[in-house]
Amino acid sequence: MALHTWLIYFTAVFGLALTPGPNGLLALTHGALYGHRRTLWTVSGGVIGFVLLMALSMFGLAALLKASANALLVLKWLGGAYLVWLGIQLWRSPPLQLTPLEGAGARSGAQLFRQGLLSAISNPKVILFYGAFLPQFLDPARSLWLQFVVMATTFALVEGLVEYLLARTAQRTRPWLERAGRGFNRCCGGLFAAMGVALPLTR
Repeated sequence: MALHTWLIYFTAVFGLALTPGPNGLLALTHGALYGHRRTLWTVSGGVIGFVLLMALSMFGLAALLKASANALLVLKWLGGAYLVWLGIQLWRSPPLQLTPLEGAGARSGAQLFRQGLLSAISNPKVILFYGAFLPQFLDPARSLWLQFVVMATTFALVEGLVEYLLARTAQRTRPWLERAGRGFNRCCGGLFAAMGVALPLTR
């Protein structure tokens, strides 16, 4: 992956990690309930789940690209339209309402890990998002495996760091998200829509 492409990808992944979602909310809630160190189990499970979905999406795309030389161009435009749609949905969504989890007693690290993993892989929107997002950065002339390693590692580090920071600052972040969540959603939604318009035009 070329350096300028990676920098664009890194910026997009960072924006994605900051966007409110089930795993971010879970890390935030677990951080408030169990502390940031134990929430590392939750974060690790979620990151592994996302990487598994990314692998499924990327290598499914590889099979499609082998079948059609024009598939990547079509996927870029379809993916861009989907990102615009996601941006509109996020813009219109209400702020997060953070409530304590039911039965939030002591839980083992394995239970927290499993909850993070299941939260990631049980969300069908994630794989649809990857199907729209990843083709914008793929280069069919380069090794897919190498691109996967670079993209998955970047995503895992950024997502894991953001979720951990959410858990670490849970007590301060929760009131802010409840108070300013709508404006935050609109900011992120606008960025997604702009990304959906701009990325298919890049080379």
